[in-house]
Amino acid sequence: MADLAKPSALLALAGLIAGGVIAFLDPTGLGPTVAPIAGLVIGTIALYATGVTSEHVTALLFFTVAMVFAIAPPQLIFSGFASKAFWLVLSGLIVGAAINQTGLGARVARGLARMFPATYGGLLAGIVAVALTISFFMPSSMGRIVLLMPIALALADRYGLKEGRIGRIGVALTTGFACFNPPNGILPATVPNMVYVGAVEKQYGIAPLYGEWMLLHFPFLGLCKAVLIWAVACFLFRDRIDKDQSDGDAVPMSAAEKRLAAILIFALLGWATDVLHGVSPAWIGLMAATACLLPGIGVLGSDAFKQVNVGLVIYVAGILALGALIADSGLGARLGAIMADILPLREGEGLLNYFALAFGGGATSLVTTMPGLPAVMVPLVEPLREASGLPLETILASIVLSYSTTLLPYQAPPIILAVALGGAKLADATKLVLLVAVISFIVILPLNFLWWRALGMI
Repeated sequence: MADLAKPSALLALAGLIAGGVIAFLDPTGLGPTVAPIAGLVIGTIALYATGVTSEHVTALLFFTVAMVFAIAPPQLIFSGFASKAFWLVLSGLIVGAAINQTGLGARVARGLARMFPATYGGLLAGIVAVALTISFFMPSSMGRIVLLMPIALALADRYGLKEGRIGRIGVALTTGFACFNPPNGILPATVPNMVYVGAVEKQYGIAPLYGEWMLLHFPFLGLCKAVLIWAVACFLFRDRIDKDQSDGDAVPMSAAEKRLAAILIFALLGWATDVLHGVSPAWIGLMAATACLLPGIGVLGSDAFKQVNVGLVIYVAGILALGALIADSGLGARLGAIMADILPLREGEGLLNYFALAFGGGATSLVTTMPGLPAVMVPLVEPLREASGLPLETILASIVLSYSTTLLPYQAPPIILAVALGGAKLADATKLVLLVAVISFIVILPLNFLWWRALGMI
């Protein structure tokens, strides 16, 4: 039971009260259908953000309240269990167990360790560099996390960062955030980018080019954001590492390691070429996880599911269902329309307009989540363009600014996946994500403004 005197508990209580008022009294005039949904969303987000209850308990509360009060149809409330992200999480847990049990993760970690400086900062820098590098040829953030997380945790083990150590939490969260956030500067590397491209092409008949995207977004939203994530993680999670971990004599790969390596190579090739074959990364991950369990082919026994944390699986289903409920209810679209009316956009005020669009989109993302933000914002571009006087290309590009600045972990399913696979706490993820967002607004966004001005965008 949380201590009600703690600031986090007080914030959670305030969020629950606010959610109850909105749901039952509807002071904002949302209507009898949307108001209960808004109240449930606010209360759930308050519990997730403060961490006063365990994540899976919050998810169960979400399911219970939604069903008892008939807030939405069951197929929507439990849609998280049917989502591709849910099955990729479950697959990742199984593949991670296989990588750990066979020792393949430790073997790869030994190879990577030779490339990294033997310091905590060096370890995190290596992880960020690897995550950003594979983003150029592996388009799925979820797939990157599933592949890298067991290896990153094996590296943590190698350096003596055992379970419960703050440094191990930092390794897990850095892996997840680096796999998701900086790759927004690479056109085909994230789901929000693809949603954005599809929405822009449908609305305006134009499609961003790979090189143009790199020039516009990678220097600051990609490379500088990666450096910022590394620096903040070092500050929040710095720990002492053991520098004298002995490898012992080189041991040949076992038959199980070889079979698992073949399965992972298949999965990696599938993830890297999904544009060609059209099979979702979730189903490729599921194939890999199933192969790990098959007799004769796999490397896990019949008791493998005892290693799967059911609480984490329920938690992920809950957070995905929350996003589906937000999208289906129209909350994000309503906020976006309101934003277009209240933002202080003025023709000729380039700097003011730039930050107003970035902050406005960031606020909207709190109720759309990152993957849904482009679909909500792109239809609002025309009134924003008329109010600001900025070129169409600049207004469109500002949407990327907004979904590249994550404010809370629940907005980005890949971060939730990293929390689940890495055994981290949502409160720790919130610290990392929020501090990176604050520094991004103070440092990276102004630098990006100067870059865009140099390119003639503003």
